[in-house]
Amino acid sequence: MTEPRPLQILTVNSGSSSLKLALYTAGKGVEAVASMEAERIGERDLRLRAGKAGEKAEELPRPASVGSAPGFGDIFQALLDWLEKDCPERQSPALRIDSVGHRIVHGGPRYRSAQLLNEEVLAELRRLTAVDPGHMPQALECISAASRRFPRAPQAVCFDTAFHRTMPAVAQRFALPRRFHDEGILRYGFHGISYEYIVSELARIEPERAMGRVIVAHLGNGASMAAISGGKSVETSMGFTPVAGLMMGTRCGDLDPGLLAWLAQQRKMSGEEMTRLVARESGLLGVSGSSQDMRDLLAREAADAAAAEAVALFCYRARQYVGALAAVLGGLDILVFTGGVGEHAAPVRERICSGLEFLGVGIDGERNRAGAPLISREADRVAVRVIAANEDLMIARHTARIVAARSVAAGRDAAAPKSGEGSEREKIEP
Repeated sequence: MTEPRPLQILTVNSGSSSLKLALYTAGKGVEAVASMEAERIGERDLRLRAGKAGEKAEELPRPASVGSAPGFGDIFQALLDWLEKDCPERQSPALRIDSVGHRIVHGGPRYRSAQLLNEEVLAELRRLTAVDPGHMPQALECISAASRRFPRAPQAVCFDTAFHRTMPAVAQRFALPRRFHDEGILRYGFHGISYEYIVSELARIEPERAMGRVIVAHLGNGASMAAISGGKSVETSMGFTPVAGLMMGTRCGDLDPGLLAWLAQQRKMSGEEMTRLVARESGLLGVSGSSQDMRDLLAREAADAAAAEAVALFCYRARQYVGALAAVLGGLDILVFTGGVGEHAAPVRERICSGLEFLGVGIDGERNRAGAPLISREADRVAVRVIAANEDLMIARHTARIVAARSVAAGRDAAAPKSGEGSEREKIEP
């Protein structure tokens, strides 16, 4: 009996000024084929890269089809042109995409899991643009571009906030008048797709311990932490927006709200100016005055006091949150570092862990410098691990599952008596 051909899934991970696409095949398992990415979209120094899965991506020349101010839809099409024409790993002469999965930053109070995209879901995403103006317009533009390029391919949306909907009600609430909570103003948390992947990896590596008390530190240009118990989120550092919590590349993290009122009154700053201040001009960039890139700051901290202070503050705030989340969990069994900084900056991992010995946290210096999967010592009570983030794989898995469920449902519908005619697929067009 001939086995069915593997599905080809395109994952779409859109940020505020970046876009990452990846091609996966889904048969007996889900496997990566190729990846493409664009950075600094909307800026003069737009960067495009692409390559075979598991290999270093190569720089792509700026396509002639991309104008001086390309939007996300333009970049989406340009990256797919490379996949169709130049990727040696694609599975057929013509680019065949069976389904598309999107990362959506904000799912609001409604969505607790990934969803098949339809008009109802799309309407909710449009409504959430007011809550997440920094990411949702770009995501909607990519959904529209995917619908035009692959009109017959079902699309799935995977929410960064969904993983944290298991947090206790008390952890989701702000100490504001109840009417605000009733309107959906609450602590959502983000990076949930990344946390979900880490939970799945821990379950594979050490299943018994993985169901215990876990803190995951997702440290990159965006940074957050989550307290996880029994594989489910019980607390996280981010809140209503991704600006809250830890200090980040350009985001300030936790801030006295009274300061914003003072800035509005005394400095006459507008809401737009304050948003730019806390989201784009602060964090490592703001404190160092030179860079948001941890690699740059570590390289020159010995000779640059401001760079050293930025690194020190980042590690101090992160250590604070480990302690706070451990208190929520009632102890700690596993600490995981992930994200660009968490995976590659050994000095940052060492400084965050320094002083957490009272929790049972310790690291082996040699293992840490080598970036070993386990950087704690055998005698340490808490296992400290480094696990590479893989949001795209998680999106592909969710998309494969949703499409399979859709096919089963379609089969049931086909077997049922027909009462009327319907379109093969409702067109999705933002």
